Amino acid sequence: MPFSFSSLLALVRLMRPHQWVKNVFVFAGLVFSQSWEVIPLDLAVLRAFAAFCCASSVVYILNDWHDRASDALHPVKRKRPLASGAVTALPALLLAAVLLAAGILLAAGNRTLLALLALYVALNMAYSWRLKQVAVVDVAIIAAGFMLRLLAGTVAVGIPPSRWLLLTGIFMTLYLGFCKRKAESFQEEASQRAVMAGYPTALLDTFIATTMTATLTTYSLFATSPEAQLQHGERLLYTVPVVVFGLLRYTYQVHRGHGEDVARDLLRDGWLLGAGLLWLFIFLAHRF
Repeated sequence: MPFSFSSLLALVRLMRPHQWVKNVFVFAGLVFSQSWEVIPLDLAVLRAFAAFCCASSVVYILNDWHDRASDALHPVKRKRPLASGAVTALPALLLAAVLLAAGILLAAGNRTLLALLALYVALNMAYSWRLKQVAVVDVAIIAAGFMLRLLAGTVAVGIPPSRWLLLTGIFMTLYLGFCKRKAESFQEEASQRAVMAGYPTALLDTFIATTMTATLTTYSLFATSPEAQLQHGERLLYTVPVVVFGLLRYTYQVHRGHGEDVARDLLRDGWLLGAGLLWLFIFLAHRF
């Protein structure tokens, strides 16, 4: 494949940089602990974020390389760089190797971060190549990936994680995972995927309702906990209605067939973006 601007663009697309928005979970500990004025901590979390961006792109590239033949037959996935032939196998694997090396270098010197990064890659490769076909286990691995990001931004950089924050993170990531499966159930080719047979509509609706309720409950408990009141005063309490709206709006979008790509759909919905900005405004109101 001769090198050109279109070739470079195809390699960038192969990394799926829009998916890096998922890695903002790394910043959760920094934000909720209000430690962002500690420059060494800021730099440590930024390194963890960059390392997970590299690692997640490695996973996407290897997944696309592994599935390139089947993706070529898919009405949407056939447009992916490897499936369409815009990128051939060798440049793709070389890019994955470079990104993996960059991720390791970014995590070097922090054994905990390096271990979390290795576990993230291992879990996601197991998911991509086999476990995504096992109902419930597949969503548990998706949730685990988000939790590893959260731990990378807390335990790995020396920020004690709040137990309520961890519980909220667990339930929210499970909720997002089941929403992803719900969105996929609207696609015509869903019936051809083995894992979807384990997710009848009623069961998915139950899982979504359960995990959404658990998310709202644990977030509300977190917002009213003594540690949150000590650090944030009453501000977190006022964010609860915003979180309720955001989850209800996202559930509505999922039942319209959106939500297969969490990062893309969050960025495309103006109401969800508005809710996120409002949450941020309330959270930071004392600084204005």
